[in-house]
Amino acid sequence: MGLTAAKIDPSAKQELVEGLTQALAETSVETMKAQNFHWNVTGMSFGPLHELFQKMYEDHFEGQDLLAERIKQFDMHAEGRYSVYLARSAVKEHDGHADAKEMIATLLADQEQISSTLSALCEIADQHGDWATNDLATARIEAHDKFAWMLRAHLK
Repeated sequence: MGLTAAKIDPSAKQELVEGLTQALAETSVETMKAQNFHWNVTGMSFGPLHELFQKMYEDHFEGQDLLAERIKQFDMHAEGRYSVYLARSAVKEHDGHADAKEMIATLLADQEQISSTLSALCEIADQHGDWATNDLATARIEAHDKFAWMLRAHLK
């Protein structure tokens, strides 16, 4: 049976919030990286990549808000400092000095990393009967997997 945020055991909430915070950190770093690449992409594929990178950072910005709001539904603190995000994130920042192919490959690896982090969060949510967090993580996996597919198609 699924549980509402208020009914989940406090120790389970802590584990769920840890997973949500990890996903939030990685999504936040990726948001800035996609925007950085949006600003700095050049070359023959400028138009479609400029547009794709914008779609990514806009989607990810919304995703950050959804992840943070779920943390707040557990009555926990939603971390908002980039210094903390950068320290814990498996997704690393980038200075934006790269050709289009490197940008695509970098963002592709990041999308797959975030999807993996969210998959682990789904497992934790399942263990604790938290269908809402599972649903959120699943929706975010779908978004990141779609962006990964689009990026992969550019590399073929």
